[in-house]
Amino acid sequence: MNWLDLALYLQIYSFLGWCTEVLYYAVIRRKFCNRGFLTTPFLLSYGAAFDLMILTLPALAGRYVVQFLFTTAIVSVTESVADHMNRQLGPKVNWGGERPRLLGGSLRGLISSAAVAAVFYMVYLVVHPLLLGVTTLIPPLAEKIIVWVLFALMAADFIGVLYTLRTGGAPAYERREAHSSEGRIAGKLTASLWRRLQRAYPGIREMTPEEQGSYTFAKGVCLDKLVWVFLTSALLGDVIETFWCGLVNGQWMSRSSVLYGPFSFVWGLGAVVLTISLQRLAQRDSFFVFAAGFFIGGTYEYMCSVFTELVFGTVFWDYSHMPLNIGGRTNVLFCFFWGVLAVFWIKGIYPRMSRLIEGFPALAGKVMTWVVVFIMVCNGLLTCAAMLRYNTRAARPQPANAFEEFIDRQYGDTFMEHRWPNMIVTGQ
Repeated sequence: MNWLDLALYLQIYSFLGWCTEVLYYAVIRRKFCNRGFLTTPFLLSYGAAFDLMILTLPALAGRYVVQFLFTTAIVSVTESVADHMNRQLGPKVNWGGERPRLLGGSLRGLISSAAVAAVFYMVYLVVHPLLLGVTTLIPPLAEKIIVWVLFALMAADFIGVLYTLRTGGAPAYERREAHSSEGRIAGKLTASLWRRLQRAYPGIREMTPEEQGSYTFAKGVCLDKLVWVFLTSALLGDVIETFWCGLVNGQWMSRSSVLYGPFSFVWGLGAVVLTISLQRLAQRDSFFVFAAGFFIGGTYEYMCSVFTELVFGTVFWDYSHMPLNIGGRTNVLFCFFWGVLAVFWIKGIYPRMSRLIEGFPALAGKVMTWVVVFIMVCNGLLTCAAMLRYNTRAARPQPANAFEEFIDRQYGDTFMEHRWPNMIVTGQ
């Protein structure tokens, strides 16, 4: 399975998911309705969920209950992330009512999410093997053309929808529609897109000035706030893991994910995932938060292990020696810890951190946020380059260019093994 195959499956399952939702709403409402965020027939949350299933479930072959639980966690998180992204892309738009979801904490949401997960899992068991056989018949060049052409169409579609959401509410669209009679293409396009969004999301409207409120830095669960949640949690996670390994195992070692700074990206991204996924459970009983954190945290840790092995050919942790482990990538004990952490995070830590972040001065907060993003992206890219070179250095010791020569000189094997003493190269 390579990245091109995953991109193709993302598109195929996004299209099949779109067809399923169109059929469902045709039966319920007795009329055609494009339920996608995009105008083109793709629901990317479906495709993303299936890609995650394709990456994680094969290692759990034969363990059907565990596979179904993983599927439920993946479906629930991808739906929550998709909803959150919709709201971030249209911050001045009220999207109307929401459908019930597992991570909303209601019985109806539990039944709905379990039913959707069951459909996903049956498709994975029955349809995907046949689809795998069909896609292997596509010539590599044709596959590349199909993937890139469809991504280009999606990108153009996304830009159009984003422009529509960002340039005003209903009054603005009415003005554009009036101007469109004079031949303005942009007015016709945005008016058409807005009407489609109204059909897809009944009740969608522009927020009133009272709903928008006065400007507060990083208000709500927005990108600015998630950047600081990620950074703070990555720092705290590295410190906690360092002291845990030192006090429990007697080994003081770096637990950072990057070359520079004490930042564990696994903890940082985990905090972001828990924040987006569990925010609707903040007012519910702690048991619901614990149960959701148990499954989501365990699935997340498992997928992080799969990702590092597939991308970098390295393994950073292995729980094969522990009881009740799942493929050596996670285990029931650590899932329990994830559940406890979710309760402390949603009920106590995050609300206080959120208020502290929102207290930043607006302009200074914006500038600091994007400076941090730039530095951490550069740090992450340099780390990726160093890991990939470390993984190939034994087979190809001579650098192929000046950049690899710099990587070899600055981040040689001794440096890498000191920085990540537990890292194991799989050779894949």
